[in-house]
Amino acid sequence: MRSLEEALVAFAGCVVVISHDRWFLDRIATHILAFEGKAKAVWFEGNFQDYAADLKRRKGVDANQPHRSVTRSWSIELREQ
Repeated sequence: MRSLEEALVAFAGCVVVISHDRWFLDRIATHILAFEGKAKAVWFEGNFQDYAADLKRRKGVDANQPHRSVTRSWSIELREQ
């Protein structure tokens, strides 16, 4: 993992990383694109720790509460022709 981290930090281009490892994201991220709530995208300049602090500042105690997406089930009935 350390080799991957070092390679990403040294890379001069853009890389999209999807991870649940907050420590890893904190070490390599310079910008965060977070999907919050109902498909609201938030662009944040900084590492994960800075993003988490900003989220708490913006949402207060709600930032600590897990939110589940509400999905809807659709059914389509086809008529015979």
